[in-house]
Amino acid sequence: MPATKSDIIKIIAAIILPPLGVFLEVGFSLDLLINIILTCLGYIPGILHALWVILRN
Repeated sequence: MPATKSDIIKIIAAIILPPLGVFLEVGFSLDLLINIILTCLGYIPGILHALWVILRN
C-alpha cells in the first residue's frame, strides 16, 4: 500500500515531534502514552515507535 499525502505529513511530524505523529494517526490512546514515555527516555525510540504506529496499517 503506497503512502498517501496524509501519511507523509504524519511521518514528517513524527520525525520532528514523535508524539504529534502518533496523535495525528490514532488520537488519544495507549499508543500515544507509550510514545510519550519512549520519547522522554530517548528521541530515537520515540521516532521508531511513531513510525511503526503510522506505517503498521
